[in-house]
Amino acid sequence: MELEELSVVEKAAMLSGGSEWDSRGNSRAGIPSFVMSDGPHGVRRQLGEGDHLGIGASKPATCFPTAGTVANSWDPALAEEMGEALGKEAHDLDVNVLLGPGMNIKRNPLCGRNFEYYSEDPVVAGRMAAGLIRGIQSNGVSACPKHFAVNSQELRRQASNSVIDERTMRELYLTGFEIAVREARPMTIMTSYNEINGVYAHENKHLLQEILRDEWGFDGMVVSDWGGSNSAVAAVKAGGSLEMPSPGFTSVRELEGAVRAGTLSEADLNARAAEVAKIAVATKLVGVGRDDLLKDDIAVAHHEVARKVAENASVLLKNDNAALPLKPGTRVAVIGDMAATARYQGSGSSKVNATREENILEEVKNAEGLYLAGYEPGYDRQGAIDRGLIEDAIALAGKDSVDVVLAVIGLDERSESEGLDRSTMAIPQVQNDLIAALKGTGKPIVVVLVAGSPVELPWMDDVVAVLYVGLSGQAGASATVRALTGEVNPSGHLAETWPLVYGDCPSAGWYPAIGRDAIYREGPFVGYRYYETADVPVRFPFGYGLSYSDFTFSDLSVDDNGVTFTVTNDSDIAGATVAQLYVRGPQGGVLRPDRELKGFVKVWLDAHESKKVTIPFDRYTFRHFDVAANVWRTESGTWTLLVGDNAEHLPLSVAYAVVGDMGVTPANPALGGYLTGHVKDVTDTEMAVLFGHEVIAPGKPMTFGVNDPIMSWAGSKGFVARTIAKTLTKQEAKIRQKTGSPDLNTLFVLNMPPRAMSKMTQGRIDSAMVDAIVKIANGHTFRGLGGVIAGYFRNQSANKRTAKELNND
Repeated sequence: MELEELSVVEKAAMLSGGSEWDSRGNSRAGIPSFVMSDGPHGVRRQLGEGDHLGIGASKPATCFPTAGTVANSWDPALAEEMGEALGKEAHDLDVNVLLGPGMNIKRNPLCGRNFEYYSEDPVVAGRMAAGLIRGIQSNGVSACPKHFAVNSQELRRQASNSVIDERTMRELYLTGFEIAVREARPMTIMTSYNEINGVYAHENKHLLQEILRDEWGFDGMVVSDWGGSNSAVAAVKAGGSLEMPSPGFTSVRELEGAVRAGTLSEADLNARAAEVAKIAVATKLVGVGRDDLLKDDIAVAHHEVARKVAENASVLLKNDNAALPLKPGTRVAVIGDMAATARYQGSGSSKVNATREENILEEVKNAEGLYLAGYEPGYDRQGAIDRGLIEDAIALAGKDSVDVVLAVIGLDERSESEGLDRSTMAIPQVQNDLIAALKGTGKPIVVVLVAGSPVELPWMDDVVAVLYVGLSGQAGASATVRALTGEVNPSGHLAETWPLVYGDCPSAGWYPAIGRDAIYREGPFVGYRYYETADVPVRFPFGYGLSYSDFTFSDLSVDDNGVTFTVTNDSDIAGATVAQLYVRGPQGGVLRPDRELKGFVKVWLDAHESKKVTIPFDRYTFRHFDVAANVWRTESGTWTLLVGDNAEHLPLSVAYAVVGDMGVTPANPALGGYLTGHVKDVTDTEMAVLFGHEVIAPGKPMTFGVNDPIMSWAGSKGFVARTIAKTLTKQEAKIRQKTGSPDLNTLFVLNMPPRAMSKMTQGRIDSAMVDAIVKIANGHTFRGLGGVIAGYFRNQSANKRTAKELNND
């Protein structure tokens, strides 16, 4: 039977999940159900019904380094190798669609989910994601890049409206997705929870149809984030294929009713059903007679892949007087709780049940050429003040039998998680106090820094070396020690800028938005685009990374195809660096940051070897988006091309005459502070020029609606609603303090708008019941409760009728 021959209700049923992780198939049309699963850096195949927050038990799988760490390798081919291993495990664990990679732009270092995202730059994010996608899909499994789009904060993440100007959105926040779609052709893409300029992502026709499908040529399935669908009918009209998880039959009835009423065309319904069916058919070989657990040989091989990725992604941030690598025979005092109990991944839906775990303490103990002089935890992992721990660490470090102190410090489990943003860029103060105390011993201090995103480093001048390992996956400890001993030469470069202090960040004054509207008033000046344009000093520039080798760049030339130059390893040690191409637009032209990355290549060189390197031009090199004409344009004129190994170290430059489709066009002087990148000084009037309209954040709502998060009920006139919100808030804080980890379930509920209840309860709650629940939030407690009770029985009867109709079909 052809898909079009199915009844309206059957086709409508295919557009929402059948359970937490499964789609609905249709046996009459030969369309099987398929399985979706997290995650971006390891398969989280849950046992039983499961949950979408990483709380329930899951099958063992390899935990690879997180995206924020993988990006520091600047090696798309390595990402592809990791993707091949990920896709193989997904295939063997009965997963058809692997929900990743995460590739949102890192707008601000405090986003709690930054460890899951690649970069502040769309070219790095897009190219690294394309590599991972190609690798995953080589196994017949669909990758699913996410969260599309303009998703930059966790606070109110299901009830936030990203207000952004069109040019910034197209050039910065969508270009990474565009690169991934065009280069790797993912079969699935996931929409974000938030609205974009007032329209939910999953029902945003401009995003899903006009840009994703019509412009980029995407022909796959668009799935909502779990609970991220708002209106099933609006989603189908706009290009949203599948809403997850199971909303029961509520959406089925809404779609069927809209077709009958003529407000939804059956052609749109058919198109969305065909997209879902296409994934089911393309991945149908997955899930046939696979094993529940990974075979030992695969687990071992993939552990080695995880180690390789971690080795190539570690970033040497400081190395005074060649303190690293540690010399053979070095007597090392290992200090830091994270050395004994590894932290190698973040919290939330991406959390993997790793097949193996390593820790730095054991790896140092077993390392050839090192002598473990002792270990002390040095600090309380949850940040509690304990002077005894510091004194024990000082006593160990001060011993004559210690040559070097290896301090393993960083962010704890509460700091980086889905569902909440970081409150500070600092690491716990007890760890800073530890480093300050260790300085007094006079011993050289080598820091291994564990964190998925930038941190402030007040002790930077007090240590001899810093190796940043990020969140390095289950094999990260052995990779770290191999780098410390010189078995591996660190070659990672930072894929995001590290400011000196949080207050230096361009969006520090308005992030995260605590109300409905998250206004992206900094425009395109994110990360290095801001720091280099506004001339703000940073701790480490974008693209920065040291090595045990020394490299020089020379002989830059340019033709119409790209730039060519020579990279030389001037040292006696083989190693790698990352060559980076930046462009600067014509003087007096349209508004742009001072420089923008347009290409990169990782270059491996033997001792004293030289190589000619070419970075080609492509569709992204010289373009900008012309909002008035709604097209991509290129300014004719003299551009400056810059080459080096980070955004501030660009020793080579050359002028290049570009022949575009428009002349040099001066920026509107009314843009004011934007013209120099000083976005913190931009006025509301200047922002209105950038956005093309006045931008006013709404005041506090007088009443609550179905899309206001439950946390906002804390200000409700109704005692019941107010008590619910305040009790949940206290409960989450208490559990986080007690366990050292965020309470993801409670955080999800607090951030959740009531309308998500009809999407997350497998049909137990419908939209009419949600309206009744909102009455409770607005102080009409008894009227609301009556509506919920009556609605429950009405909904149960309707669900039975729909189920019978489907069974009869």
